[in-house]
Amino acid sequence: MWAWLFAHTTRSAHTSATCYSLIETAKANGLESDAYIHHILEHIAPADMLETLKALLPRHVDFEAITKKSGVIHG
Repeated sequence: MWAWLFAHTTRSAHTSATCYSLIETAKANGLESDAYIHHILEHIAPADMLETLKALLPRHVDFEAITKKSGVIHG
């Protein structure tokens, strides 16, 4: 639960902060965080340009693939 307390290096603390940021960003945008993280992990490897990475941000995600917990699909 409090895994960030055990980030013994600057790099691991940065990695933990990035993960928590992605999860909270998903929640703030009404997305199911597990589905959003799964979506990012599926698409980040071939992302070799800034525009490709920006396309993974919640405001650019295809919401037909990522649904809200309430079951409402946004487009």
